[in-house]
Amino acid sequence: MPDTSRRWRLAGMIAATVVCGVMAAFGALACIFSPLIFDRPGNLMNPVAWLSLLLLVTFWIVCILAPFGAWVVYRRGQESLAWAAMAAPLAWLALLAAVLQFVPG
Repeated sequence: MPDTSRRWRLAGMIAATVVCGVMAAFGALACIFSPLIFDRPGNLMNPVAWLSLLLLVTFWIVCILAPFGAWVVYRRGQESLAWAAMAAPLAWLALLAAVLQFVPG
């Protein structure tokens, strides 16, 4: 009989991959609207606006690459590193939310 705990951890990895896929879809949609950051006069010369644009445009890429890297290290037996890689999009999203607070809107 397979280890039940291992099955739950595998199910958790699959669920986290699905969540990352959904976040990637929303990130791609947000990427389409990312030039709207520069709508307000003066934002074109604002370095925080440029940083938020960079974070916003690369968010969906992180959402795609993080599960890929997580599954690679998970299959190699480094489960804690796999969960850290799977959490990268959430950390990226938290950083993006923090930086967007300083962009004048």
